Parts: sequence; structure tokens; C-alpha cells
Amino acid sequence: MNWIPKIHFEISERKVLLRLFDVVFIFLMLALVSGFFEFDYFYLSTTRWTWALLLIGYYFIFAAIFELYDLQKAASFQSTLKSGVLAISSTVLFFILTPFFSPVLPENRLQIVFFFMAMVTGLLIWRYAYISLVSAPRFNKRILLVGNSFDINLIAENLHKADPNYRVIGFVNTDNIKASGFDRRLKSIEVGELIKSIKRYSVSEIVVSSTSKGVSVELYNQLIKLLEEGFPIREYTQVYEEITHRVPVQHVERDFYKYFPFSRSNKNRFYLFISGFFNAFFAVVVLALTLVLLPLIVLGNLIANPGPLIYRQKRVGMNGKVFEILKFRTMVVDAEADGAQYAQKKDRRITPFGKILRNTRLDEIPQCINILKGDMSLIGPRPERPVFVKKLSEEIPFYEIRHVVKPGLTGWAQVRGRYAESVDDTLEKLQYDLYYIKHRSFFLDLNILLKTISTVIYYRGQ
Repeated sequence: MNWIPKIHFEISERKVLLRLFDVVFIFLMLALVSGFFEFDYFYLSTTRWTWALLLIGYYFIFAAIFELYDLQKAASFQSTLKSGVLAISSTVLFFILTPFFSPVLPENRLQIVFFFMAMVTGLLIWRYAYISLVSAPRFNKRILLVGNSFDINLIAENLHKADPNYRVIGFVNTDNIKASGFDRRLKSIEVGELIKSIKRYSVSEIVVSSTSKGVSVELYNQLIKLLEEGFPIREYTQVYEEITHRVPVQHVERDFYKYFPFSRSNKNRFYLFISGFFNAFFAVVVLALTLVLLPLIVLGNLIANPGPLIYRQKRVGMNGKVFEILKFRTMVVDAEADGAQYAQKKDRRITPFGKILRNTRLDEIPQCINILKGDMSLIGPRPERPVFVKKLSEEIPFYEIRHVVKPGLTGWAQVRGRYAESVDDTLEKLQYDLYYIKHRSFFLDLNILLKTISTVIYYRGQ
């Protein structure tokens, strides 16, 4: 039919495009510069192809650390310029300092400068083209929502925030309530006008958030007709999870457990063994390196953080077991004289040195002892205090699910979520935690580690 939607790029497709053409343009520019200036530092041949793999490997690692594949930042040339220069600089530095696997340094050191400039130029040329073409509004995915009046604005706002190229252009209201607070940019579509509106507004996909009880017979028949003709129709929770990498518990019924597919990795012995081995190795290495920094930490604590260096606190771990967590103290000694309370983003109880420890995540280092004791893992939901767990379990559906895996030193909610200052913020973090439990894997763990490094580098610790 002639209403087949215009071309658009899914999130996964745009990330593949970014990675693929980053490499293509970088190597193309390296080839042009080497040929034009007759430089031989990075001359590839059948016996030197491993150089290319090493360079690509380093680049992908640092591109992830410096967030070059964050689609919201990739849509801004200013952000891309900053992150791109940092990623290329780190890539070149590690590449030239890798003995045996990278080319021998040339006598003319100017070749290294041209090598660096060629990579930066190639990357920026492609990223400018991406922003101007692929990230342009004409490639936006245009969505039509089918839902009730209570959810429409919230769903549209969540999708717009999660993906800059995902545009909700209208809605079909299924509860027949004439709500006055609808976003004026959203077009109200009558059921009888559904198919015509898809053609008129070049809709790419329909997202249904209503339960089967909320869909009328007329609307149901319209959706079936579209499905039979190949038009994409998806359920909201599936779309939300794919775009935001969160599980929308506020839109899930009480039979959540029946269809929440916990990751097989949670019971996979090979995954658990490798994960446990890496946890122990990481904890031992970090504790050994901390011995070098310990004199500075002790001195900083004495000067700008008077009181005990180590802070102990009860937390809830796997299967609801309570354990004692260890941290470098970051607040004044009597921080909770008035009872337990959430830490705020600009909490006055945090000392000057404590702020440095928090932003760099150094305050979490003693938890490596908890990892060695088996109370925690390197990656997982952050452990919460018993008093808060009891309260949150009463206010937030499925909060206790966080305890089916070991709590972590870092986690998906820590690298993706905002600072938790309220129940609403905690709900958002729970959605990220459930996504991790649902999709737990080696690849996701690696992704979290790289994003944690980004958090430290950009001084975004909480």
C-alpha cells in the first residue's frame, strides 16, 4: 500500500552506522594522508593487518568510555568534538605504546601528529554528516499512541526524552475522557480516521499502551487490518524497554512475575563462576592499588573530613540478607542525628573532602572487602538500607525483586539513572535494576564497566 512509512533508523541501526562509518572514515583519511604525504608509519599490507584490528579495538573501547555512542550526545557536534578528540587521543596514545603489536615509531615524529590529525578529521567529517543527515528530523521515527488519557502525555514525554529521533505525533484515546491537559503538539485521532491519519502523517509505527479491555471492537478491527497488511504495531512496555533500557513497572499488572523472564545468566554456572573469579581479581587489584593512595586519603580525611575514616552501615543484600557495608566516610560524623534520610545532590552534610571522594567514586573502594567476603558483586543493584527497603517495598511494586541477585559496587542504575532524592527517582532506578536482572550478561557487564569509567572521568559520581 502507498502508506508504507518513510525510511527511518532504529536505535540499534544508528549505533551500527556510527561504529561502521567511524572506522570507514578514519581509515579512509589515514590512507589519503599516508598516500599524499608518503608517510609509511601506518602502511597496511597482508603482513600488517593486525595493526588495523588493534587500532579498531582501542578506538571502540575509548569511544564507549567517552560516550561517542550516546545518541543524544551524538546529535550535538560540540559534544562529539570534545568526546572525539579525547577518544582519538587515548586511542593513539595506547596504540603507539603497545610494543610488538603496533608499528615501530618512525624517525620523523611528525608522522605521529599527522596520524592523530587524520583520525580526528576523518571522524569529525563523518559525524558532521551523521548530524546533518541521519540525525535530521526527516529520519525521525513517527509514532502514533493508542492509550488512555492518563498515560498519553507521560508516555510521549518518556519516549521523547529517551530517543531524540523518536517522535510521538498523535494519539488515539481509548477511555473517551476529554482530558484538558494533552500536549498540544500531539494530534488527537479518531478511531474511524486511524488508517487515513497514518497516510496523512507518515506514521512509522503504532504503540499500544492500553489493556485489551480498553480497546473497542472498532479499534481492534482497525489494528488487526493494519497488522494483516504488514504495518508495525507494538506494545508499549516492549518499546519503552528497548528505547530507555528500563522495565516500566508502573505500567505492568500484578501478574508481573508470570511473564518477567529473568536472565538465564542469573543461574548460569559458567557465567557465575567467571563473574565470581573476576570479582575477586578486581577486588584484590583495587585494594592493592589503594595502598598507594591511602596516605593521601588519610591526610585529606584529617584536614577536611575530621572523624573516623571508615563508615559502616547495614544494607540489604541477596535474598534479603542484611550485611554491613564499608565505605570511606564522606559526611559529618553526626549526619543522621535526626534519623535516616536520603542523601541529596547538594547535601550540606557532605564534607569538602567527602565530595571529592564521592565524585571520583573513591569512597566505594572499601566495598572491595565486601566483594571478597561474598556479600557483594562488582556489578548489580546498589544495596539499600533496611529502613528504606521496608518503606520502598510498600510504595513501589516489585521493589523486592532487586534482591534476587547480589548487590553491586556499580550497576546499570548508577551509570544510567539520575541522583535518587525521592521515591520517584528510586522508581526510575528500580526500572534500570530490573532491566539489568532481566538482561544480565557478559556484554551488559562490560558495558556497565565502561560507563562507570566514564562516570569517574567526567566527575559524575554520586
